[in-house]
Amino acid sequence: MILYPAIDLKDGRAVRLVHGEMERETVFNENPAAQALEFVAAGCEWLHLVDLNGAFAGVPVNAAPVEEILAQTNVPAQLGGGIRDMATIERWISRGLARVILGTVAVENPQLVRDAAREFPGKVAVGIDARNGMVATKGWAEETSVNATDLARSFEDAGVAAIIYTDIHRDGAMKGPNIEETAALARAVSIPVIASGGVSSLADLEALKACGAPLNGAISGRALYDGAIDLADALTLMKG
Repeated sequence: MILYPAIDLKDGRAVRLVHGEMERETVFNENPAAQALEFVAAGCEWLHLVDLNGAFAGVPVNAAPVEEILAQTNVPAQLGGGIRDMATIERWISRGLARVILGTVAVENPQLVRDAAREFPGKVAVGIDARNGMVATKGWAEETSVNATDLARSFEDAGVAAIIYTDIHRDGAMKGPNIEETAALARAVSIPVIASGGVSSLADLEALKACGAPLNGAISGRALYDGAIDLADALTLMKG
């Protein structure tokens, strides 16, 4: 399994939110590129980037820090937030991004996901953010009547590289991931699933590894910044 350290970008800084609420932020680094370099120096093989402002605005807002991270690091990075048209997808991939994450448009314009996955094989992931099993969009601000598993299944034949499944209730709350729902989703589709939201200890990572579902990896943010998870130890565990 792959561990994806998360760098959430708000107003040009690396922050973490609680339950995705923009007013409940903690700033962890004024220099996101420096934070990315710390993660790379510790041995991480991927970076998970989120443009929080962009998720609400519907267009990229934190492009400058993302581009700085891409310029200064040598590991692949995936980015979500505000990527809602083909031109934006093409621009990010041309600038060296390894994978775009499409969330809101996966609900509102699923054909774009299909077209992008065909155009850029292996470089398009779907972000499914759910509250009580139902998908939320636009920075988690809007509830939908779409079931998370149904949405994932709808992309089975699209050539999507991964599904990033976030339980909103767990995100940033340090209460552990929703292993049961994440494992159920991973068993329901053949697309690789990445667990996100609530990973707060090495025990959580061990539990995800042992859940019996074919998970591709897990994303962790706050626990790495707070020191609840030692990144070197976590990377060793995930490779074991």
